[in-house]
Amino acid sequence: MMTLSETWYDLIGLSGLLNPFALLIGAYLGWRADRAQKLWIAGFAAAALSLILEAAVGMLQLPLPISQDAGALAMFPFRFVGGALASGLAFWLSRRRKHG
Repeated sequence: MMTLSETWYDLIGLSGLLNPFALLIGAYLGWRADRAQKLWIAGFAAAALSLILEAAVGMLQLPLPISQDAGALAMFPFRFVGGALASGLAFWLSRRRKHG
């Protein structure tokens, strides 16, 4: 039986796809978006800003709340997808709230 390595757990878990910072940034940008075409930008911004925030915390030598062994280049696409999904959900909820 094959199991996932620790790196894949990090990429799918809180360090990558389910990163709280990327999800919050994506949800905020999705809520504020006025067109569905902007959700790709929201996903990209969520991934980039969450990695920048994580690097800034690391430079300040503060303990990181989420440990990971994958690099930033490996985490970026997973955070992009997580941020885009969060922005899509927030965009859909904001449209329902405005029209209903």
